[in-house]
Amino acid sequence: MESEEDDTPDYVIRMKTNIPIFKLKESTVRRRYSEFEWLKRELERDSKIVVPPLPGKAIKRQLPFRGDEGLFDDEFIEERRKGLEEFVNKIAGHPLAQNERCLHMFLQEPTIDRSYVPGKVKTT
Repeated sequence: MESEEDDTPDYVIRMKTNIPIFKLKESTVRRRYSEFEWLKRELERDSKIVVPPLPGKAIKRQLPFRGDEGLFDDEFIEERRKGLEEFVNKIAGHPLAQNERCLHMFLQEPTIDRSYVPGKVKTT
């Protein structure tokens, strides 16, 4: 995990799959927490699956005069990373979610096009 210019933590997602519906069998992307939130909202709106929860927001960690590193505390980052990994693994392993364009974009495209047209991925 590294940080972008504004110092907001981002997370590396490395995917290897043999599932035919994914166009890339290996991919690596970087995502911020807000992009995980976007994926969750898209799946809740467009799919018929129960979307698992994300690890909690870090509102209190953003307050000034804390005794730790706030958002950049190593323990917090690792705890959040584990929660995000669990979220992605559950979603990516769900047969109905695997058909959603938003999931494919999230896992395999370098950037997320928030003006995309929601829908199902067609196998060729």
